Amino acid sequence: MTVRVFNPPRPGRAAATIGIALLTMLTMLFVALAADLPALTGRVVDNAGIIDAATKAALTQKLADFETKGSDQIVVATIPSLDGEEIEPYANRLFRFWKLGQAGENNGVLLLVAKNDHKMRIEVGYGLEGTLTDLHTKLIIENDMV
Repeated sequence: MTVRVFNPPRPGRAAATIGIALLTMLTMLFVALAADLPALTGRVVDNAGIIDAATKAALTQKLADFETKGSDQIVVATIPSLDGEEIEPYANRLFRFWKLGQAGENNGVLLLVAKNDHKMRIEVGYGLEGTLTDLHTKLIIENDMV
């Protein structure tokens, strides 16, 4: 005689599978709605068109000289708009997408200006957080840039 044991599906397992599927779809939707990231075309990426050619050339040279002297990499980027995204996550995504700084040192800096949103952010790699703190970046934006 054969005894069959009925194992009904666990409700928790089905709910977890559905939850993971929903989370995946929401993540894909968020990524699709997030503002597009520009290509890294140099030390100054002026997609908002607010830096004249002479200033861009001078700034590019200063940033190149700075990187040669100390290896820290600084990139200046302007964009027309964040398309509704907050500047902090956008700057972080852009910083990671561009892979700023040296891989082992994580010594990159991104200065981002969103023209139409009137927002600025300085994103700093982990290797420079002790040198260029949140307070320093805030003071640079408030006292020098604004």
